Amino acid sequence: MAKLNGGQVLVEVLRRFGIDTAFTLHGGHLDAAYQAARDAGMRVIDTRHEQAAGFAASAYARSSGRVGLAMVTAGGGITNVVSPVANALADCVPMLIIGGAPALQDVDALPVNGGVDQMAVMRAITKWAVQVPHINRLADLLGQAIRKAGSGKPGPVYVEVPIDIMFGRIEEAEVRHLDGDVAPARPAPNAQAVDRIVEMLRGAERPVILAGGGTLYSGCAKELRAFAERSGIPVLTNGKSRGILPTDHPLWGRGYATLAPARGQGLVPDLLLVLGARFGIYTGGRRKSFLPPEAKIVQVDIEGGDIGRIREADLAVIADCGETLRALLQATERNPLPDTRDWATRLCAVGSASKQNFAAAAKSERGAVHPYRLALAVANAIPRDAVVCLDGGESHSWIDMTAHSDAPGRWLGHGYVGSMGEGLPLAVGAQVANPGRRVVCFTGDGSLGFNFAEFDTFVRHGLPVVVVVNNDQMWGMSAHGQDLMYGEGKRMVSELGRTRYDQAAAGFGCHAEFVEDVADLDAAIERALASNKPACVNVMTDPGVMHPITQRFVGRMAEQDASRNFVPYADDLEA
Repeated sequence: MAKLNGGQVLVEVLRRFGIDTAFTLHGGHLDAAYQAARDAGMRVIDTRHEQAAGFAASAYARSSGRVGLAMVTAGGGITNVVSPVANALADCVPMLIIGGAPALQDVDALPVNGGVDQMAVMRAITKWAVQVPHINRLADLLGQAIRKAGSGKPGPVYVEVPIDIMFGRIEEAEVRHLDGDVAPARPAPNAQAVDRIVEMLRGAERPVILAGGGTLYSGCAKELRAFAERSGIPVLTNGKSRGILPTDHPLWGRGYATLAPARGQGLVPDLLLVLGARFGIYTGGRRKSFLPPEAKIVQVDIEGGDIGRIREADLAVIADCGETLRALLQATERNPLPDTRDWATRLCAVGSASKQNFAAAAKSERGAVHPYRLALAVANAIPRDAVVCLDGGESHSWIDMTAHSDAPGRWLGHGYVGSMGEGLPLAVGAQVANPGRRVVCFTGDGSLGFNFAEFDTFVRHGLPVVVVVNNDQMWGMSAHGQDLMYGEGKRMVSELGRTRYDQAAAGFGCHAEFVEDVADLDAAIERALASNKPACVNVMTDPGVMHPITQRFVGRMAEQDASRNFVPYADDLEA
């Protein structure tokens, strides 16, 4: 009878569960798995940093709807992957992290890559974490982890494989595999809940759908569009659900924050149908939420513990968003809901009005590059089905105003943790998940520095990602925020140099462009796209331009109100 080593067992489990791509950085603790992956024809993308491997796996999951896999070695490999794993936990991204570890018999013996309680670290930032205690448990524990990552509320899971188990041997007949084709049924709302939702929608004159990440992972874009179009209910999205309606659809009203200026125009929803979204900073926070206090709330979420945070729901439904939408479509098929298309038109017009503030910048043809003009040039140059990866503070917000999203999973940016430096790694994962689709990374010069060596990953693996750098020679949101808080001339640790990132990327073998004058901008972007190579377009933008989002974060500090003690990103304190 043939014997298998732990690496072979591990790769066979991945194969059975349909996981055919891994993101990693080499470590000897994982060599048995690498050899098995090579023999099985599994795609292995090696990055230049474990953090990059983690973010790439996250992007792969968000863009493909499948579980993303990162494999990292013991010790520093584990600590390096903490940020992307914590980010995946906060943003409910289905990820599997396989970690190497010293031999079980070497516990507390300070072996190589030892000295840290890896399980304690990973338990704190994952949905589930387990150390494989014996090679005869490797297959079933790994299969269980994969199921947990993608079922219910998605999230990252961690499986630690000590080196003596990874390289150990077991009779093939003794391996206990779980069935990779078995998937838990998604919970559907009961009939009473569906009837109550329909009743509340019939009584509403100004309903709004807030779509969140739960709509992405339930794969219900078709059902959501059909339900919105049947009734004329406008849809607002967050970063994870963007594209659930194409962003040129007449019922898309942009982000949740549209509700803030809408209120100023007297456009106040009377019902919010919240589908797979959580209340937090992206709905305005705990005390300054822009959710209308007078509106009724119907909150649908697969995780009951996320219902009622900050704002209690008038109707709470613990169910999958896709199952809920299918039930609502069936319930309203013969007796449609009142048509609220006129209300939707007025609300959605608010969401698009912000672009009017930059009409002059959009038409500029010579001189310094305005960051809005840069974002508009990128948006106009890329195809409709492109995947856009974002990084940075103000840079993230400029491209948000201009770029199109044609489908869910094609808009990848920051979540609750707010990790800087994820743009290039996200583009790695997105391009691997979408080999025939254009992937563009729009980033600030500050964020670019975190994982700059991933330009090398693009080149080695033939990933034709185009990276556009909004180079304002500073951490834009930080520098502008300090100007508002303390006055000009008092910046601290927020300024950067006039760096030629294009030349550094060219050293890795990338196509490179450098732009100082807006007259050269459009042609440079077109050349980068036409090169069909990894590319860096380094654009020197006007450092004096501040995005309105920074003003909203800390702008009131400019009032110099002595009665208040202003605090960035939080509630003011008493002076």
